[in-house]
Amino acid sequence: MGEPSATVGVLALQGDVREHETAFGEVGVRTRRVRRPADLDGLDGLVLPGGESTTLSMLLTSSGLFEPVAEAIGGGLPVFGTCAGLILLAERVEDGRRDQRSFAALDVTVRRNGYGPQRFSFEGRVVLAPDPPGEPMPAVFIRAPVVLAVGAQVEVLATEGEGATPVLVRQGHVLGATFHPELTADRRLQRLFASMAEPAARRGR
Repeated sequence: MGEPSATVGVLALQGDVREHETAFGEVGVRTRRVRRPADLDGLDGLVLPGGESTTLSMLLTSSGLFEPVAEAIGGGLPVFGTCAGLILLAERVEDGRRDQRSFAALDVTVRRNGYGPQRFSFEGRVVLAPDPPGEPMPAVFIRAPVVLAVGAQVEVLATEGEGATPVLVRQGHVLGATFHPELTADRRLQRLFASMAEPAARRGR
């Protein structure tokens, strides 16, 4: 018998849940929707999708999920935040509400809606660092946050624009993108996160 494959949870309180499920399905990763604490049991990774970060913060609290998710991340569960999901992972958030909560799992400073309102959403290509290697990656930015600063332990895996603004960052088992990789046909980031979740699957987590 082969090694067990990973099961990745997708936070299903708001945002593009179905798109993430489809994207991971295309690379052979099983997914499970996470709406309540019990849905976290047995997961090898967790995706925090885009949406509206302040609303997601409130829904995480009202659903009773905030503390269990925080505990799981603190315990080493691989987590991938996209757009608003990245804001939820950031240690420092500018232009957020005073009552907005984050998991503070990624040593970055981000600004909500850093590129401006909805009409400034755009599609482009981001430049990958040597790891993961390959051609520039197509990226969709929708009311995207901007990473203003990264800590010493944070790897910048991709940048955007003339100023080489970080748009894909990793700190250990935490991966964050300011864009929406699930909205393009490029599946390199889904494969990257699947590889991060595989050790948890082998441990029988």
